[in-house]
Amino acid sequence: MARSISLCIFFLFISWIPKLTTSYPLSTKSRWIVDEKGQRVKLACVNWPAHLQPAVAEGLSKQPLDSISKKIVSMGFNCVRLTWPLDLMTNDTLALKVTVKQSFERLNLLDDVLGIQTHNPKILNLPIFNAFQEVVSNLGQNGVMVILDNHLTTPGWCCSDNDLDAFFEYPNFDPAVWAKGLSKMASLFRNVTNVVGMSLRNEPRGTRDYPNLWFKYMPKGGEAVHAANPDVLVILSGIDYDTNLSFLRDRFFNVSFTDKLVFEQHWYSFSDGRDSWEKHNSNDFCAKIIEKVTHNGGFLIGRGFPLFLTEFGANLRSGDVSGNRYMNCLVAWAAENDLDWAVWALTGDYYLRTGQKHMVETFGVLAPNWKDVANSTYLQNSPNSTSRPGLQSKKLLFHPTTGLCVTSNLSNNSPTLRLEQCRKAEPSTFNPSEGILWSNKMCVEAPDAVGQKVKLGVDTKCSKLGQTSATHMHLSFKTTSNGSLLCLDVDERDNSIVANPCKCLTMDASCDPASQWFKVL
Repeated sequence: MARSISLCIFFLFISWIPKLTTSYPLSTKSRWIVDEKGQRVKLACVNWPAHLQPAVAEGLSKQPLDSISKKIVSMGFNCVRLTWPLDLMTNDTLALKVTVKQSFERLNLLDDVLGIQTHNPKILNLPIFNAFQEVVSNLGQNGVMVILDNHLTTPGWCCSDNDLDAFFEYPNFDPAVWAKGLSKMASLFRNVTNVVGMSLRNEPRGTRDYPNLWFKYMPKGGEAVHAANPDVLVILSGIDYDTNLSFLRDRFFNVSFTDKLVFEQHWYSFSDGRDSWEKHNSNDFCAKIIEKVTHNGGFLIGRGFPLFLTEFGANLRSGDVSGNRYMNCLVAWAAENDLDWAVWALTGDYYLRTGQKHMVETFGVLAPNWKDVANSTYLQNSPNSTSRPGLQSKKLLFHPTTGLCVTSNLSNNSPTLRLEQCRKAEPSTFNPSEGILWSNKMCVEAPDAVGQKVKLGVDTKCSKLGQTSATHMHLSFKTTSNGSLLCLDVDERDNSIVANPCKCLTMDASCDPASQWFKVL
């Protein structure tokens, strides 16, 4: 697997995520999510689906609930976006009279019944909603925060344009019933401290997903949640599969929970057209899509609202050129904006998805046995969970492909630059207007020869760097010998910073510039 997809997840942990020593409840302070003491809390979540036909959290026939919760923590996540179908709150027969065993038996998932009997016998004869409560409770016991996400109406797989519950006033999406269900869920978890937020509806979409209905109903759903449970964050999604909040640029709404209001946005490689990342020059396309994502939702950060990237991800089990390129671009944007996030998905496999038993989730962090990590390099080297503030207070030069940061290598008489875990990195500074990269009070003295390590010297020998390419993520300089253009690059053998010819500055779509991308944070 290409390094770009296997290592890109590192960026997710550069805020040094703390364990749950958070003072509840959470609220918002300008664009940040904070605890009761006003300290930044960065949500670093994984999506755990519990909205499909059995209406039970996936994986419980493969591993004990407590083992899965502990695995979530060991991988560096501090939060779960736990999905649920609206029927769980509006259909008492489903929620309270159908047991976990009965739910699986009626779907002929008999092997899963045996698996749950083996691994989680405590929940086998519980009503479905009580089993859902057990999952939330166990996550809390393991110090994991929970975002309750109303994913769809009737248990099943989501999403397509012609779903009957795609948008407000569709046949299976009655806004009044939805608001009532949200209120009930919020009320039932009112005193459960690790439930820190509720996401009102996953990926509104369809031919009628215009803003007027959104303005009519979405704030009402938020008010219903806040009235029932004033402690939780109220998380509002946009339209077009939650890729578009641009309608809030020129029109807004009034709600009573302004210090609880969070917006969410989704971004996948296919959000921009299937295989588009493979068909276009990565520099140009990344710049174009970041402009689009910023226009569609990123602008809210500048207006003082938290933006929560609640779904993103890529195929971890096979080569995916578009996915690799997209992830490097997304990583740069998300790190620059220090976003809260939730990767899709925890899932190793599904009990039943679109009629297929035990379908493997190719975007899943876990293997189908729900014990091992699906891609052994995807989460390796994530930093220890020690409490540090968010990146808004840092001055770092970030390498999206690896999720590492540029720092000084002072172990020899000729100091150079290398990549290191961001929590260990000596802050580097780069001012685009002056073009000088400083590290440990020394500046870059770029070499003339291709492939040489980039040295640090005194200010009389500083090399001026330019931000080349549409992304502004290439840092380039002209050699003193012949004036040729070289860019900072990474030697994969030892993570040292070297000088190489700049990649992919033309319209060529076949090359990948990711090793030469650096983002100033």
